[in-house]
Amino acid sequence: MTTTPRYPAPAVLDLPDDIKAKVLEIQEKSGFIPNVFLALARRPAEWRAFFAYHDALMLREESGLTKGDREMIVTTTSAANHCLYCVVAHGAILRIYEKKPLVADQVAVNYRKADITPRQRAMLDFAMKVCQRSAEINEADFAALHAHGFSDEDIWDIGAITAFFGLSNRIANFSGMLPNPEFYLMGRIAREKKP
Repeated sequence: MTTTPRYPAPAVLDLPDDIKAKVLEIQEKSGFIPNVFLALARRPAEWRAFFAYHDALMLREESGLTKGDREMIVTTTSAANHCLYCVVAHGAILRIYEKKPLVADQVAVNYRKADITPRQRAMLDFAMKVCQRSAEINEADFAALHAHGFSDEDIWDIGAITAFFGLSNRIANFSGMLPNPEFYLMGRIAREKKP
């Protein structure tokens, strides 16, 4: 495995103003800059398009999916795509949203044995089919999700998140993008409360 990315990230100070502002906002919020924000900034137009679609999917409020559900889809399907960056980064976010320090490792290795609800398992069954065998999707797949209370719009969200992160996984893999060290511990140990 390479330890340096094939495509060096630009310096924050060299970024276009809109991208620089967003990157600095993320740094302020999280305490570090996730590597994906700089790695993709080498092509500003693609960065803008990528994060616009990312935000439309992952921050969509009128959905039956929770933030944890979304991150669970990303972590599970990214593991199937062998994307170290997305499994580690989104696994960290999943642990935080679900308040379960073991869940990301469980769904990344074998979601069928993970400590998740039957509804989440059905969601991941569909996501994995979209990830690995999308041409085989049929009405029975929709019926299985409807039985768990998912609407057709929720099912679109599951499929679109899976498809979008299939793109993301492939970019991270071919470019040699590695997860920030900070992601590895996030959500695993309780954070100290500030006085």
